[in-house]
Amino acid sequence: MKRAAALLLLALALPGWHGASGQDKPRAAPLVYVAPIDGIIDLGLAPFVQRVLDEATAAGAAAVVLEVNTFGGRVDAAVQIRDALLGAKVPTVAYVNRRAISAGALISLAAQHLVMAPGATIGAATPVMAGGTGGGTQAASEKTVSYMRKEFRATAESRKRPALIAEAMVDEDVAIRGLIEKGKLLTLTTEEALKHKVAELGADSLPAALERLGIAGAELRAMSPNWAENTVRFLTHPILSSLLVTIGMLGIIIELRTPGFGVAGAIGAGSLAAFFWGHWLVQLAGWGELLLALGGVALLLLEFFVIPGFGFAGILGILALLAALVMSVVGSGATPEFFLFAAARILFSLLAALLVSFLLLRLMPRTPFGRKLILDTGLRTDQQGDLRWLGKRGRATSPLRPAGIADIEGTRVDVVSEGELIEPGTPIDVIRVDGNRIVVRSVTTTNRSDET
Repeated sequence: MKRAAALLLLALALPGWHGASGQDKPRAAPLVYVAPIDGIIDLGLAPFVQRVLDEATAAGAAAVVLEVNTFGGRVDAAVQIRDALLGAKVPTVAYVNRRAISAGALISLAAQHLVMAPGATIGAATPVMAGGTGGGTQAASEKTVSYMRKEFRATAESRKRPALIAEAMVDEDVAIRGLIEKGKLLTLTTEEALKHKVAELGADSLPAALERLGIAGAELRAMSPNWAENTVRFLTHPILSSLLVTIGMLGIIIELRTPGFGVAGAIGAGSLAAFFWGHWLVQLAGWGELLLALGGVALLLLEFFVIPGFGFAGILGILALLAALVMSVVGSGATPEFFLFAAARILFSLLAALLVSFLLLRLMPRTPFGRKLILDTGLRTDQQGDLRWLGKRGRATSPLRPAGIADIEGTRVDVVSEGELIEPGTPIDVIRVDGNRIVVRSVTTTNRSDET
């Protein structure tokens, strides 16, 4: 009996005995984060991928899977994602289903594991520049191609993949015997990528890919961009960001050319704030760009309201504001060619704002539609009151550039000149009243016109 009892106690103490150890407790399934890389790769995608990597690392995930199906997009966005993947502290997997073209190829090569679905393709990564003939695209310069070729090579080398094959995806001058001849870009099918060790596995589904990677039965946590990231992607779209710059500059110009602070100034300031906020979040604009923009606006205000005439401060303010805007649309890896393209884009927005402001401030008040608009939106009682100043003489009490303040018969009146700069203390005549605008001319100019 004692021997039997001892054997029973020994059996209960053995690790494999039923209920004696924790081995029969249900084991938690490994956690895998899945993020889509589809559509156009833009700047808003980079913070999304970084957030997924950070959350997966904090949660102790077994891996992060990027499900790739893209024809490419912005080079600077792809470079940001590539750097995030190379620095990730969690295993990363690029599952190419169905294509990883151009920028998508760089992202896929940067993942720790590269798995391709049957019938998938990867490659064709020659950089192009927007704005080619007919509004399409044109081939990038040799500097840009050289930069991207080395980015692909360095990425492949860091993941122990064939570096020459990665270069051949970018530069058509790279030839590989038995694979690609000179003058053609390299694009690989799934079978070719597996054969040449670009991809390590082929799988017809994501669960199958994870099983072959030793993460079978994983809990898949699908990730998607949140509202803030979608908003950033919207605000940093090239067309919308150019429109925001145009509206912002237009609002500032109109506000500086008319007395008081009203709707135009608020819309202009809001548009520029939205532009810089979106580019701040994607790490294109920083404190340097923001302070440069604020300094430019401050110099313009100083030029218009404090310093007579338009000189050094005004020119410096315009240059500072343009520099801040250009620097805010140029990402990492930008070549001089892309920098010039960004500068031309901002300059075009400024010219569009100047043209529209000219039409609004000069032409519309002289057209029947413009006069009707001013009369309809203005304060009719104020217009009737303003007519009493017609033909009166007064004195400018502030610089008129062309808007400012005058003293007429002891009353402070908001006036606007015909475009000439009128210094404080200059005698002026009220020559007409357009809606709620009291238009004045210096007495010297009036006398000169009478003599003529």
